[in-house]
Amino acid sequence: MDTHQSEARRPHTPTRRAFLTASAGTAAAVAAPLISHPAVAAGRLAPTGTAGPGRPVTPQPPDAQLRDLLRELDQGRIAATVNRLVGFGTRHTLSSQDDPARGIGAARDWIYAQLRQYAAASGGRMTVELQSFVQEPAPRIPTPTRITNVVATLRGDTAPNRVYVVTGHYDSRVTDVMDATSDAPGADDDASGVAAVLEMARVMATRRTEATIVFAAVAGEEQGLYGSTFLAKQLKAAGVDVQGMFSNDIVGASTAHDGTPPDPQTVRLFVEGVPTSETPAEAALRQSVGGENDGPSRQLARFVREVASNDDTGMTVRVIWRRDRYLRGSDHIPFLQQGYPAGRFTEPRENFAHQHQDTRVENGVQFGDLPQFCDFAYITRVARVNTAALWSLAQAPGTPQDVKIVTSTLTDDTTLRWRRGTEPDLAGYEVVWRETTDADWTHVIDVGDVTSTTIGLSKDNVALGVRAVDRAGHRSPAAAPQPST
Repeated sequence: MDTHQSEARRPHTPTRRAFLTASAGTAAAVAAPLISHPAVAAGRLAPTGTAGPGRPVTPQPPDAQLRDLLRELDQGRIAATVNRLVGFGTRHTLSSQDDPARGIGAARDWIYAQLRQYAAASGGRMTVELQSFVQEPAPRIPTPTRITNVVATLRGDTAPNRVYVVTGHYDSRVTDVMDATSDAPGADDDASGVAAVLEMARVMATRRTEATIVFAAVAGEEQGLYGSTFLAKQLKAAGVDVQGMFSNDIVGASTAHDGTPPDPQTVRLFVEGVPTSETPAEAALRQSVGGENDGPSRQLARFVREVASNDDTGMTVRVIWRRDRYLRGSDHIPFLQQGYPAGRFTEPRENFAHQHQDTRVENGVQFGDLPQFCDFAYITRVARVNTAALWSLAQAPGTPQDVKIVTSTLTDDTTLRWRRGTEPDLAGYEVVWRETTDADWTHVIDVGDVTSTTIGLSKDNVALGVRAVDRAGHRSPAAAPQPST
């Protein structure tokens, strides 16, 4: 489609001269609001002293409905879910599928019943399914094994084909990854993540969202990310527009119980740089134009920091510019492999002495991934971070598509083009920018309901993005432009 709006629809956009004239007057004003903002003082947004067009970026405040949601997340329910999952003894992927009291089958059926109960209050908007498949023999899978994801889908009202996914994995393990019979309580890894997902599903089931949210308890993670791989491939094969995915894996404790100080107000969010799914040629192009820090997953992380690092969640999101930890991998990786933006939430510091260890007592010290090593208030705050991110994503317009930066001529101006979204409450667009050495967006320029704009800022010197805004002030994640002639 034509990327230019007609003159009749195009609102007044300040000229290059106006931008350049204004920049001198705003130079002093830019630094002060950024530094004085509470989120900046807490290290949640990076200040900059660089002058330029636009106004300082400020965090997006939660709307009234989101504040209600955050208050409804129940620590007692989260604790009860963790203890109930631990009560199944083991949830190893190779454990019993049909024992009503012990094993992964019993855990599966209990999770399914809980989500069905929550869906009953949704007025038909939430549906729940058992997504099963047979995994043929593979590493850590010695015989054909049925693996089942429990998936609850809360259908959006106006943009149902735009989807956001959140997962926790309900399987567990001990030291020997092939031991399917020993007790494997898996309280932190990952009953904590499942408890957060279930509690989010409960409180959001009664709300109407514009986009669709998928809440999934996946299996087979410890054996090789099998459940999440199947889920991601199914969504891709169906052509589903997944614009964001979060894995909650090991989110149960604010302290490692190893003598180091606790960090109860921080959750890590791991996100990759150059997308896993890009071809070598695409990756080379991204790096050649300095876009290795501007892939979709990192834009998603910037969005999460803006909407979820605040007093309402009680948390700071510490973004780690890596796909995951060394020697480890979680359920966001299969989504990255399918080309979807995704990240992994995890606690600030893991205790490897208890994780995956057999339940035992040695010299008076108890080992094992047990509930007493979890901090249920911390899990609740992690659930608030996820809820703030998911709600803000699902109520905002989608991330702008086909964003291009014109590179056909040498100029000190920057021309950007994009495709207009279809949301009925779309109000317009904003251009965001930052110094290439800054982690987060620092400036925003309102450009109106257009699909092309030229600003008095050199594309050679800064990183740029385009984000959508609706009439209620909800903003999408930014999309970085690709070069275009």
